[in-house]
Amino acid sequence: MIFQCSSSSSRVFVALSHSLYSDPMSTWMFFTLLAVVMQSVRTAGQKRMAQSLTAEATTLVRFLFGLPFALIYFVLLRRTNSGQELVLSVDYWLPASLAAVSQIVATLCLVKALTLRNFAVGTALAKTEAIMTALLGSIFFAASLSVLGYVSVCVGVIGVLVASNWRISVPDLLNNASIKYGLGAGLGFALASLWIRQASLSLAVPELLSAATVLVYMVALQTLICLALIFYRQPAQFTLIAASCRSALLIGFTSVAGSIGWFTAMSLQEAALVKTLGQTEFVVTLFITYLYFGEKITLRESLGMGLIAISVGLLVAVS
Repeated sequence: MIFQCSSSSSRVFVALSHSLYSDPMSTWMFFTLLAVVMQSVRTAGQKRMAQSLTAEATTLVRFLFGLPFALIYFVLLRRTNSGQELVLSVDYWLPASLAAVSQIVATLCLVKALTLRNFAVGTALAKTEAIMTALLGSIFFAASLSVLGYVSVCVGVIGVLVASNWRISVPDLLNNASIKYGLGAGLGFALASLWIRQASLSLAVPELLSAATVLVYMVALQTLICLALIFYRQPAQFTLIAASCRSALLIGFTSVAGSIGWFTAMSLQEAALVKTLGQTEFVVTLFITYLYFGEKITLRESLGMGLIAISVGLLVAVS
Protein backbone atom coordinates (compact mmCIF):
# COMPACT_ATOMS: atom_id res chain seq x y z
CA MET A 1 0.00 0.00 0.00
CA ILE A 2 2.80 2.42 0.88
CA PHE A 3 4.58 1.60 -2.37
CA GLN A 4 1.40 2.14 -4.37
CA CYS A 5 0.81 5.52 -2.73
CA SER A 6 4.42 6.54 -3.37
CA SER A 7 4.21 5.45 -7.02
CA SER A 8 0.95 7.34 -7.45
CA SER A 9 2.50 10.48 -5.96
CA SER A 10 5.48 10.17 -8.28
CA ARG A 11 3.21 9.96 -11.32
CA VAL A 12 1.39 13.07 -10.14
CA PHE A 13 4.70 14.98 -9.87
CA VAL A 14 5.75 13.84 -13.34
CA ALA A 15 2.46 14.98 -14.83
CA LEU A 16 2.70 18.29 -12.97
CA SER A 17 6.24 18.90 -14.21
CA HIS A 18 5.30 18.24 -17.85
CA SER A 19 2.20 20.44 -17.74
CA LEU A 20 3.90 23.36 -16.03
CA TYR A 21 7.04 23.44 -18.17
CA SER A 22 4.97 23.48 -21.36
CA ASP A 23 4.41 27.20 -20.67
CA PRO A 24 7.39 28.76 -18.82
CA MET A 25 5.70 32.18 -18.43
CA SER A 26 2.62 30.82 -16.67
CA THR A 27 4.79 28.42 -14.66
CA TRP A 28 6.66 31.00 -12.60
CA MET A 29 3.49 33.07 -12.23
CA PHE A 30 1.59 30.03 -10.97
CA PHE A 31 4.22 29.29 -8.34
CA THR A 32 4.43 32.95 -7.32
CA LEU A 33 0.67 33.21 -6.77
CA LEU A 34 0.78 29.92 -4.83
CA ALA A 35 3.45 31.47 -2.62
CA VAL A 36 1.37 34.64 -2.16
CA VAL A 37 -1.67 32.76 -0.85
CA MET A 38 0.33 30.42 1.38
CA GLN A 39 2.50 33.22 2.78
CA SER A 40 -0.55 35.33 3.62
CA VAL A 41 -2.08 32.47 5.61
CA ARG A 42 1.25 31.73 7.30
CA THR A 43 1.80 35.37 8.28
CA ALA A 44 -1.69 35.56 9.75
CA GLY A 45 -0.96 32.45 11.80
CA GLN A 46 2.37 33.86 12.94
CA LYS A 47 0.68 37.06 14.06
CA ARG A 48 -1.69 35.10 16.30
CA MET A 49 1.08 32.85 17.62
CA ALA A 50 3.28 35.86 18.37
CA GLN A 51 0.73 36.84 21.02
CA SER A 52 1.78 33.86 23.17
CA LEU A 53 5.32 33.11 21.97
CA THR A 54 8.45 35.19 21.59
CA ALA A 55 9.56 36.29 18.12
CA GLU A 56 12.36 33.72 18.22
CA ALA A 57 10.01 30.87 19.16
CA THR A 58 7.49 31.91 16.51
CA THR A 59 10.30 31.84 13.95
CA LEU A 60 11.34 28.36 15.11
CA VAL A 61 7.77 27.09 14.62
CA ARG A 62 7.87 28.08 10.96
CA PHE A 63 10.96 25.99 10.26
CA LEU A 64 10.64 23.11 12.74
CA PHE A 65 7.09 22.17 11.77
CA GLY A 66 7.78 22.83 8.11
CA LEU A 67 10.80 20.51 7.89
CA PRO A 68 8.80 17.23 7.60
CA PHE A 69 6.77 18.65 4.72
CA ALA A 70 9.94 19.88 2.99
CA LEU A 71 11.54 16.43 3.34
CA ILE A 72 8.47 14.68 1.90
CA TYR A 73 8.38 17.07 -1.05
CA PHE A 74 12.10 16.60 -1.76
CA VAL A 75 11.90 12.79 -1.57
CA LEU A 76 8.95 12.67 -3.96
CA LEU A 77 10.71 14.91 -6.46
CA ARG A 78 13.95 12.96 -6.13
CA ARG A 79 12.08 9.75 -6.97
CA THR A 80 10.69 11.30 -10.15
CA ASN A 81 14.17 12.51 -11.13
CA SER A 82 16.20 9.50 -10.00
CA GLY A 83 18.38 9.66 -13.12
CA GLN A 84 19.52 13.22 -12.34
CA GLU A 85 22.86 13.58 -10.53
CA LEU A 86 22.95 16.20 -7.79
CA VAL A 87 26.41 17.80 -7.64
CA LEU A 88 26.59 20.10 -4.62
CA SER A 89 29.55 22.48 -4.89
CA VAL A 90 30.54 25.61 -2.99
CA ASP A 91 28.45 27.55 -5.51
CA TYR A 92 25.46 25.82 -3.93
CA TRP A 93 26.44 25.59 -0.26
CA LEU A 94 27.57 29.20 0.23
CA PRO A 95 24.57 31.12 -1.19
CA ALA A 96 22.12 28.58 0.25
CA SER A 97 23.66 28.99 3.72
CA LEU A 98 23.68 32.79 3.45
CA ALA A 99 20.06 32.71 2.31
CA ALA A 100 19.10 30.54 5.30
CA VAL A 101 20.63 32.95 7.83
CA SER A 102 19.25 36.00 6.02
CA GLN A 103 15.76 34.51 6.03
CA ILE A 104 15.93 33.83 9.78
CA VAL A 105 16.87 37.45 10.47
CA ALA A 106 14.14 38.67 8.12
CA THR A 107 11.52 36.46 9.76
CA LEU A 108 12.50 37.72 13.22
CA CYS A 109 12.16 41.31 11.99
CA LEU A 110 8.79 40.55 10.39
CA VAL A 111 7.38 38.99 13.57
CA LYS A 112 8.61 41.99 15.57
CA ALA A 113 7.04 44.39 13.04
CA LEU A 114 3.71 42.56 13.21
CA THR A 115 3.58 43.00 16.99
CA LEU A 116 4.23 46.75 16.72
CA ARG A 117 1.90 47.87 13.93
CA ASN A 118 -1.28 47.06 12.08
CA PHE A 119 -1.01 43.66 10.35
CA ALA A 120 -1.41 44.97 6.79
CA VAL A 121 1.01 47.86 7.24
CA GLY A 122 3.60 45.61 8.90
CA THR A 123 3.44 43.38 5.83
CA ALA A 124 3.61 46.43 3.55
CA LEU A 125 6.84 47.56 5.18
CA ALA A 126 8.33 44.09 4.88
CA LYS A 127 7.27 43.90 1.23
CA THR A 128 9.74 46.61 0.31
CA GLU A 129 11.78 43.49 -0.43
CA ALA A 130 10.60 43.74 -4.06
CA ILE A 131 12.20 47.16 -4.41
CA MET A 132 15.30 46.11 -2.50
CA THR A 133 15.63 42.97 -4.62
CA ALA A 134 15.61 45.08 -7.77
CA LEU A 135 18.21 47.50 -6.40
CA LEU A 136 20.52 44.87 -4.91
CA GLY A 137 20.15 42.73 -8.00
CA SER A 138 21.18 45.58 -10.27
CA ILE A 139 24.18 46.49 -8.09
CA PHE A 140 25.54 43.09 -7.05
CA PHE A 141 23.90 40.49 -9.30
CA ALA A 142 24.15 42.08 -12.77
CA ALA A 143 20.40 42.68 -13.14
CA SER A 144 20.15 46.28 -14.36
CA LEU A 145 17.05 48.52 -14.24
CA SER A 146 15.67 50.93 -16.83
CA VAL A 147 14.78 54.57 -16.07
CA LEU A 148 11.15 53.54 -15.55
CA GLY A 149 12.40 50.87 -13.18
CA TYR A 150 14.11 53.44 -10.99
CA VAL A 151 10.98 55.60 -11.10
CA SER A 152 9.07 52.65 -9.71
CA VAL A 153 11.60 52.38 -6.90
CA CYS A 154 11.05 56.04 -5.96
CA VAL A 155 7.28 55.61 -5.99
CA GLY A 156 7.64 52.56 -3.76
CA VAL A 157 9.80 54.41 -1.23
CA ILE A 158 7.25 57.23 -1.06
CA GLY A 159 4.53 54.66 -0.55
CA VAL A 160 6.42 53.15 2.39
CA LEU A 161 6.81 56.58 4.00
CA VAL A 162 3.12 57.36 3.57
CA ALA A 163 1.91 53.96 4.80
CA SER A 164 4.05 54.11 7.92
CA ASN A 165 2.89 57.67 8.75
CA TRP A 166 6.56 58.54 9.02
CA ARG A 167 7.80 62.09 9.38
CA ILE A 168 10.85 62.42 7.17
CA SER A 169 13.51 63.12 9.76
CA VAL A 170 16.67 61.49 11.03
CA PRO A 171 15.31 60.97 14.58
CA ASP A 172 12.34 59.06 13.19
CA LEU A 173 14.62 56.89 11.08
CA LEU A 174 16.71 56.04 14.12
CA ASN A 175 13.95 55.64 16.71
CA ASN A 176 10.87 54.27 14.92
CA ALA A 177 11.10 50.55 15.73
CA SER A 178 8.28 49.47 13.41
CA ILE A 179 9.99 51.05 10.41
CA LYS A 180 13.36 49.52 11.26
CA TYR A 181 11.93 46.04 11.73
CA GLY A 182 9.76 46.27 8.62
CA LEU A 183 12.56 47.49 6.39
CA GLY A 184 14.96 45.03 8.02
CA ALA A 185 12.61 42.21 7.07
CA GLY A 186 12.44 43.54 3.52
CA LEU A 187 16.23 43.68 3.22
CA GLY A 188 16.67 40.19 4.68
CA PHE A 189 14.09 38.63 2.39
CA ALA A 190 15.56 40.46 -0.63
CA LEU A 191 19.04 39.10 0.00
CA ALA A 192 17.62 35.64 0.66
CA SER A 193 15.75 35.72 -2.66
CA LEU A 194 18.86 36.60 -4.64
CA TRP A 195 20.98 33.95 -2.91
CA ILE A 196 18.25 31.32 -3.33
CA ARG A 197 18.18 31.90 -7.08
CA GLN A 198 21.99 31.79 -7.21
CA ALA A 199 22.10 28.48 -5.30
CA SER A 200 19.32 26.92 -7.39
CA LEU A 201 20.91 27.88 -10.71
CA SER A 202 24.17 26.22 -9.63
CA LEU A 203 22.47 22.80 -9.84
CA ALA A 204 22.30 21.18 -13.28
CA VAL A 205 18.92 19.53 -12.67
CA PRO A 206 15.29 20.45 -13.49
CA GLU A 207 14.06 23.57 -11.73
CA LEU A 208 11.54 21.79 -9.52
CA LEU A 209 14.25 19.53 -8.11
CA SER A 210 16.86 22.28 -7.80
CA ALA A 211 14.41 24.47 -5.89
CA ALA A 212 13.45 21.56 -3.61
CA THR A 213 17.13 20.78 -2.95
CA VAL A 214 17.77 24.35 -1.83
CA LEU A 215 14.56 24.37 0.19
CA VAL A 216 15.18 21.21 2.22
CA TYR A 217 18.76 22.21 3.09
CA MET A 218 17.76 25.72 4.11
CA VAL A 219 14.84 24.60 6.29
CA ALA A 220 17.03 21.96 7.99
CA LEU A 221 19.80 24.48 8.69
CA GLN A 222 17.30 27.09 9.88
CA THR A 223 15.68 24.57 12.21
CA LEU A 224 19.04 23.71 13.80
CA ILE A 225 19.98 27.37 14.24
CA CYS A 226 16.64 28.30 15.80
CA LEU A 227 16.61 25.21 18.05
CA ALA A 228 20.05 26.13 19.38
CA LEU A 229 18.96 29.74 19.92
CA ILE A 230 15.81 28.81 21.84
CA PHE A 231 17.56 26.09 23.86
CA TYR A 232 20.25 28.54 24.94
CA ARG A 233 18.17 31.67 25.54
CA GLN A 234 14.49 30.72 25.99
CA PRO A 235 14.09 27.02 26.93
CA ALA A 236 10.70 27.68 28.55
CA GLN A 237 9.31 28.42 25.08
CA PHE A 238 9.45 24.71 24.15
CA THR A 239 6.53 24.01 26.50
CA LEU A 240 4.44 26.75 24.91
CA ILE A 241 5.31 25.52 21.42
CA ALA A 242 4.22 21.98 22.35
CA ALA A 243 0.88 23.34 23.53
CA SER A 244 0.31 24.98 20.14
CA CYS A 245 1.04 21.99 17.89
CA ARG A 246 -2.12 22.25 15.80
CA SER A 247 -1.54 25.90 14.89
CA ALA A 248 2.17 25.21 14.49
CA LEU A 249 1.49 22.46 11.94
CA LEU A 250 -0.61 24.85 9.85
CA ILE A 251 2.15 27.46 9.98
CA GLY A 252 4.75 24.84 9.06
CA PHE A 253 2.75 23.52 6.12
CA THR A 254 1.85 26.93 4.69
CA SER A 255 5.44 28.09 5.21
CA VAL A 256 6.86 25.22 3.16
CA ALA A 257 4.11 25.45 0.54
CA GLY A 258 4.87 29.15 0.17
CA SER A 259 8.61 28.48 0.01
CA ILE A 260 8.04 25.87 -2.69
CA GLY A 261 6.29 28.56 -4.68
CA TRP A 262 8.96 31.22 -4.11
CA PHE A 263 11.95 28.92 -4.65
CA THR A 264 10.57 27.37 -7.82
CA ALA A 265 9.50 30.70 -9.29
CA MET A 266 12.92 32.22 -8.56
CA SER A 267 14.58 29.22 -10.21
CA LEU A 268 12.63 30.05 -13.37
CA GLN A 269 12.65 33.86 -13.35
CA GLU A 270 14.65 36.83 -12.02
CA ALA A 271 14.05 37.31 -8.29
CA ALA A 272 13.01 40.96 -8.72
CA LEU A 273 10.24 40.00 -11.15
CA VAL A 274 8.99 37.24 -8.88
CA LYS A 275 8.87 39.59 -5.91
CA THR A 276 7.04 42.28 -7.85
CA LEU A 277 4.29 39.86 -8.83
CA GLY A 278 4.34 38.69 -5.23
CA GLN A 279 3.15 42.13 -4.19
CA THR A 280 -0.36 40.92 -4.99
CA GLU A 281 -0.13 39.68 -1.41
CA PHE A 282 -1.45 43.13 -0.48
CA VAL A 283 -4.90 42.13 -1.71
CA VAL A 284 -4.89 38.91 0.30
CA THR A 285 -3.46 40.69 3.36
CA LEU A 286 -6.16 43.34 3.31
CA PHE A 287 -8.81 40.65 3.00
CA ILE A 288 -7.42 38.82 6.03
CA THR A 289 -7.04 42.07 7.98
CA TYR A 290 -10.67 43.07 7.58
CA LEU A 291 -12.38 39.69 7.89
CA TYR A 292 -10.10 37.72 10.21
CA PHE A 293 -8.50 40.24 12.56
CA GLY A 294 -11.13 42.99 12.41
CA GLU A 295 -8.41 45.64 12.15
CA LYS A 296 -9.03 48.98 10.48
CA ILE A 297 -6.74 50.56 7.92
CA THR A 298 -6.61 54.34 7.72
CA LEU A 299 -6.95 56.31 4.52
CA ARG A 300 -3.29 57.32 4.70
CA GLU A 301 -2.19 53.73 5.12
CA SER A 302 -4.36 52.67 2.18
CA LEU A 303 -2.89 55.45 0.05
CA GLY A 304 0.64 54.40 0.94
CA MET A 305 -0.02 50.77 0.08
CA GLY A 306 -1.65 51.91 -3.15
CA LEU A 307 1.55 53.75 -4.10
CA ILE A 308 3.59 50.66 -3.36
CA ALA A 309 1.23 48.65 -5.56
CA ILE A 310 1.74 51.20 -8.37
CA SER A 311 5.50 50.80 -8.02
CA VAL A 312 5.03 47.06 -8.43
CA GLY A 313 2.97 47.64 -11.55
CA LEU A 314 5.72 49.82 -13.01
CA LEU A 315 8.32 47.16 -12.28
CA VAL A 316 6.19 44.55 -14.02
CA ALA A 317 5.72 46.89 -16.98
CA VAL A 318 9.46 47.25 -17.53
CA SER A 319 10.14 43.54 -17.11
